[in-house]
Amino acid sequence: MTYKPLPDFLEIRKSEVDGLGLFTKKCIPSGTELGITHIRDDRFQNGYIRTPLGGFFNHSEEPNCEAYIEEDLIKLKTIKEVEKDKEITAFYWLYKLGE
Repeated sequence: MTYKPLPDFLEIRKSEVDGLGLFTKKCIPSGTELGITHIRDDRFQNGYIRTPLGGFFNHSEEPNCEAYIEEDLIKLKTIKEVEKDKEITAFYWLYKLGE
């Protein structure tokens, strides 16, 4: 498995949601695997360490992606088509909102 901090089709930009966010450089189909957001490690808060992908997607009550657990990893995938230049969002469940 080759690790890349961010897929080539995503970039970090100023977000209207909060601070910086992840944005698409092209249209991304529903069901696309975006990569690893967190790796299980009990030495860190909540038992996970964030990757760059996990550090920059923002929360939404109407997300276009979902974070899910696969073994010792949390991964992110699209749950609907995401148009070019749109922000990647998911519903936060690992961290309490507001922290």
